[in-house]
Amino acid sequence: MHATARYTVRYGAGLDFAGRDLRPARLTVATRHGKVPVHVYGKDGLPVYVHLHGGAWMMRFPQMDDWWCRYLAAEAGVQVLNVDFRTAPYVTYPVSHEQAFDVAVARRAAVIGGFSSGGGMAAAVALMARDTGALDLTLQVLGVPALDMATEKPPSHGMISGELRALVRRVYFPDVVRRSEPYASPVLAEDLSGLPPAVVLTAERDSLRPDGDRYAERLREAGVEVLHDVTPGADHYFLTQDQPRARHTMALVAAEVRRRTS
Repeated sequence: MHATARYTVRYGAGLDFAGRDLRPARLTVATRHGKVPVHVYGKDGLPVYVHLHGGAWMMRFPQMDDWWCRYLAAEAGVQVLNVDFRTAPYVTYPVSHEQAFDVAVARRAAVIGGFSSGGGMAAAVALMARDTGALDLTLQVLGVPALDMATEKPPSHGMISGELRALVRRVYFPDVVRRSEPYASPVLAEDLSGLPPAVVLTAERDSLRPDGDRYAERLREAGVEVLHDVTPGADHYFLTQDQPRARHTMALVAAEVRRRTS
């Protein structure tokens, strides 16, 4: 989830300060739902970080996080795969989730991460990896994640409005019963034990913050190591409102990714 009609934001504006010289390659990865294009940053042979962009499961635009992928490839010493998964209204849950998981398995990802709706999918992929045993992740990076598609929420007038959430549920999660599944709503999962360590990034004024905060708390209760960082004063666009703070957050994530993949 990244925008409503009330906001015009150049996501990542001013933060493309590392990895500018990288020339991403393109490849396609076979999944159970067809071939998926992937943008690849960094050399082969490095630990793989699979990134899932935001956009409310309705915006198919991985380039929105090009700056982030460049940064991580340059600063964390990983190869970053930016996945161009299919989105609504052309597909519904769980197609995007399963494409993301299949790419991560095919490329033997060490880290899964994402922002907003992509952060929610990253949490789901970590659950899928645990449940299937198909992938041994060392870290999950959940940036302002969308983690609960089932629970009725009070009205919100921030960047993630009630209207946007209703649209997402109607278009990508049309089956009301399936919204409560752990992969659709990771914060509702009965068991969070055995998951990889997590970086959970929330923003003080974001309507998604309560779910992210609760997920970090539940992970800790389940014995999972968690690094939880809250950006003060920020709504959903937590990495663009205060550049010094954004750079601090980015450096924190890069250091954790490097530590967990070394």
